[in-house]
Amino acid sequence: MEIKITEIEKDKKERLEIYCHQITNEITEIVRFVKSRQGQLTGVIEGTQYEVPISDVFYIEGVDNRVFIYCEEQIYETRQKLYELEEALKEKHFLRVSKSVLLNLLKIESIKPSLNSRFVAVLQNGEQVIVSRKYVPELKKALKGESI
Repeated sequence: MEIKITEIEKDKKERLEIYCHQITNEITEIVRFVKSRQGQLTGVIEGTQYEVPISDVFYIEGVDNRVFIYCEEQIYETRQKLYELEEALKEKHFLRVSKSVLLNLLKIESIKPSLNSRFVAVLQNGEQVIVSRKYVPELKKALKGESI
């Protein structure tokens, strides 16, 4: 497969075109991946509202009836409920890994076992997120590319 990337001016709209002889599982997977990286969440820092690209989100955590969006360097608060975000992000490589955390699977650098059948996901920014034992089977399926 030949790959060609062309940089364009800022005023032009970005687009992705795929030329193929047949729509295979590989092509479908590429399209699904590209679509999963699109979209934004609304986050707030000190009263100022921001649009946060989903691809920048490492994980989302609910704490004391508040929900926070964790990116590489910023933490935003959102008005959305964790269960609403879980539903909206399930096709975008996010997975619930504990009662209060949704994890972006594309930001995982490594996973290691922890105490009491739990796991620790080490993220690309060095942060560590605990995966509760209840959610370990779903995480294993997701990492193998199986449907959950």
